[in-house]
Amino acid sequence: MVKKSVIPILLLLHILFFISCEKQREHIAPAIHERDSVPMMTTYGVNQLISDSGVIKYKIVTERWEIYQNETSQKSVFIKGAFLEQFDESFHVQSYIQCDTAYYYTDKQLWELRGRVKILTKDGLDFTSEELFLDRRAHELYSRKYSKLVTPKRTLQGSYFRSDERMTRYLVTNSRGSFEKSDFTGESDTTTVAVDSLNTFSRPQASPRPKMPTTP
Repeated sequence: MVKKSVIPILLLLHILFFISCEKQREHIAPAIHERDSVPMMTTYGVNQLISDSGVIKYKIVTERWEIYQNETSQKSVFIKGAFLEQFDESFHVQSYIQCDTAYYYTDKQLWELRGRVKILTKDGLDFTSEELFLDRRAHELYSRKYSKLVTPKRTLQGSYFRSDERMTRYLVTNSRGSFEKSDFTGESDTTTVAVDSLNTFSRPQASPRPKMPTTP
């Protein structure tokens, strides 16, 4: 009886011995080969100035800033939205820009704004859209989606928008809105028109008023 009970124990010990001698496998996740699939840097709570050719052009405020880079290009992603202040050459605020999501392509020097895009300039121009591109090389803004432009004198709505970076000259296609009658006839009455062709408007810049002479 003793021999019969010992044999199963010996077999069990023999099996355990061979199991313990087997090479252990390492559990490692597969390597990520695409460098642009994960950010190389993530920064939180950003409040930073951005320069162009040595001149400060923007201040950006965002909750999260991610930088992606591959062998040929680099881009920044602001998935939590962004708020930008645009400056002129004298470092005066030219406009305020806000959006839900923003992308900046470093090589193209191109901003891509998505979501609730809103711009408010110092001259009282109010722009809203779901999309806007800011081309820093061409110094222009454009959108291929429905956009609404409100100024102190008129309101424009259209499916395509293009403007200089200061938004003093802009055009809207397939637009419908309220314009000054003087835009078409030279008169001063206000009228509402529907426009199916291209409309270009130039918003004059405010010129400084001369100072009044002071008496001694």
